Amino acid sequence: MPQLAARAKLGSLRSQLVRWLLIPLTLLVAVDAVSVYYNALEVADLAYDRSLLASTRALAERVSVVDGHVTADVPYVALDSFETDTLGRIYYKVTGPGGELVSGYGDLPPVPPDVKRSEAYPALVRFYQADYHNQPIRIAALLQPVYDDSMRGIALIQVGETMDARNGMTRKILFDTLWRQGTLVSVAALLVWFAVRFVLRPVMQLREEVESRAPTDLSGFDPALVHKEMRPLVLAMNGYMERLQTLINGQRRFIADASHQLRTPLTVLKTQAELTLRELRRDAGAGASHGATHTAIHDEMNELVQGMARTTDATVHLANRLLTLARAEHGAAEGGTAPFSLTDAVRQVALELSQQAVARGIEPAFEGEGDIRISGNALLLHELMVNLLDNAIRYTPDGGRITLRVRAASEPGQPTGALLEVEDNGPGIPAAERDRVFEPFYRAGATQHINPSGTGLGLSIVREIAALHRADVILDQPAQGSGLVVRIVFPGVIEVRL
Repeated sequence: MPQLAARAKLGSLRSQLVRWLLIPLTLLVAVDAVSVYYNALEVADLAYDRSLLASTRALAERVSVVDGHVTADVPYVALDSFETDTLGRIYYKVTGPGGELVSGYGDLPPVPPDVKRSEAYPALVRFYQADYHNQPIRIAALLQPVYDDSMRGIALIQVGETMDARNGMTRKILFDTLWRQGTLVSVAALLVWFAVRFVLRPVMQLREEVESRAPTDLSGFDPALVHKEMRPLVLAMNGYMERLQTLINGQRRFIADASHQLRTPLTVLKTQAELTLRELRRDAGAGASHGATHTAIHDEMNELVQGMARTTDATVHLANRLLTLARAEHGAAEGGTAPFSLTDAVRQVALELSQQAVARGIEPAFEGEGDIRISGNALLLHELMVNLLDNAIRYTPDGGRITLRVRAASEPGQPTGALLEVEDNGPGIPAAERDRVFEPFYRAGATQHINPSGTGLGLSIVREIAALHRADVILDQPAQGSGLVVRIVFPGVIEVRL
């Protein structure tokens, strides 16, 4: 049971291949997206740090020493030029050599002591991040030498900008990359889907060839039709079918041997019973003068021998039905399928069973439309029609009516088929039992009192033979009166000769 459950979970090979390809690809895209995000941050920092340094240098050029004091000439026009969409909002601060505030925002965060000088630029600049008025900013701190005749020193120029522009650039790089990669994954999924369909086409063709095979065709498949990796499976299938063919051949020989071994002694027994009855009848006339005691013994012997003959007939009938059912179940009839005249076969069967029908006062009627020819196994189809007509004769009352019909039939949207019908006016089969009567040895309740010696195998044989020919068996009631209509619908007609 666990193995069956595991096999049931395998699902579609195409879906599994697509999942195994796309899921790892999606994970790789996710990892790449994280890498792209950090690379985008690095690129944005590099680009905006360069712009921030340029703004700091521009401000440093306006720092000078006047009368021994550091001054910063920062006009409002210069400040307005700093605040652009590219850099975001700008804050600045100029501190003199002694730490005094020269100009700008006095509360701008100072340079942390652990921030090292940037090696990317020759200038004495350090970059760091801090929070200012509840928003993150990036600050460039530039050491600018200032001097005149009266003093020398180093001023600190700090210029900070908000992170909005940087983050916007990072998001843009990330989203553009994700959009391109998402498109790439979608295109890859379509390509994989069509590629898998193309690659699996030989396997699908092999499936169609398997489905189109006749039930009795156990010949091997050509391994060259599939990929190299699939050839061991095809070879294994061919080996299995060879072993199955060997098994069927063995069963076929067994059926043939069993048929001979059963029929021969039963036929001998029946012949002996008939000879004994003949001798008893001859002795009846000669022994009439021997008195009542001899007559009673003779009558008792005659009744016993007649019972033995009836039992022998029933046994022969049962053995024949069992052998026919076994042959039909295993598809063991020689000759395969060939063009077959359904019309002629029905007439031949009616002629073969005419003596049995006449003994019951029944004369089967035949209704046909030309010569209907189908493709089938002549031996098995003959057995099918014998069972149908034999059942009808056995369960139709003396002097009853049996009608055989053969014609071409088609339904809307369906190809033309062949229709064989056997209709009688016997007890029929109730609708509730029409499915069960196809089971071996099951007999409908309404028929058991009519023919107590029935085997319950006739319709089972009919169904097995019909299944081998891909035909449908339908049980119905006649349009008028009681009885049974057995309708066999064959899937195709080769020819209709009028």
